Amino acid sequence: MSATRRPRRSPDGGYARGDETRRRIIEAAIALFGQHGFDGASTRDIAARAGVNAPALQYYFENKEGVYRACAETFAEEAWRALEPSVTRGREALKRNADTAALIDAFIGIQEAVADRIFMKRHTTDQHLFFAREQAGSEPAIATQILMKQVRMPLNEVCAQLLERITGLAADNPQTLVRMFSLHGQLVMFHVAQSTTLTMLGWDDMDENKTEFIKANMRAQSRVLLEHWSRERDARKRARANRPPAVKRVVVKAAPAKRVPAKRAKAAKVAKRTAA
Repeated sequence: MSATRRPRRSPDGGYARGDETRRRIIEAAIALFGQHGFDGASTRDIAARAGVNAPALQYYFENKEGVYRACAETFAEEAWRALEPSVTRGREALKRNADTAALIDAFIGIQEAVADRIFMKRHTTDQHLFFAREQAGSEPAIATQILMKQVRMPLNEVCAQLLERITGLAADNPQTLVRMFSLHGQLVMFHVAQSTTLTMLGWDDMDENKTEFIKANMRAQSRVLLEHWSRERDARKRARANRPPAVKRVVVKAAPAKRVPAKRAKAAKVAKRTAA
């Protein structure tokens, strides 16, 4: 897939106009990629929705793959701006060897930042569909690669390291990773299936009070599990400390039998036969 070509702007005030046009094309593309998928969205339709002519799309992005890459890069940049402060606090807690309570707070702080990002008002159904299609693996791999490198990997690495300290299990232990994904999964339905969750809850939309209600439940559930796992860690440490030392088995080797010289053995046999 070709790299995205940056717009060629004129020096006479064209920067702002170019940025605005580029932004409109990306927003239109996100909507149509969400609704119809990469294969179903045409460059002509994207240009029409953005209110530009088709050559303008090629001017800024070269082709449809370039537009798709730009959509993923935009998502990644916006997401990291929102999440980086909480991830940085998590790294700092690890660096200073913070106590368990502070580590738990740091983990939950990252979850809250993710929740705030998910519940942003300007996120549309089309944007949620864009992510759902990307996660389903039915779209070009470049979006997943960009989001993994710029957002998901750095965030999940810190979360796994926090869990390692909290639970006493290695960050790459499958149980640690399953626990991390399970905790993150509390928000998945609200991200990719908002219509279902709103209908089941009897809500028309997701206002500030409702999102805070969801976040409060997430915080409480995460804290209960994290504190429980930290107690399991401490119990394992106590069990190891109280384990009696292993008793060393002393093996006494028998002295080797003395070998009788061959001549003496033969003489003894002759004497025995003579006596008989």
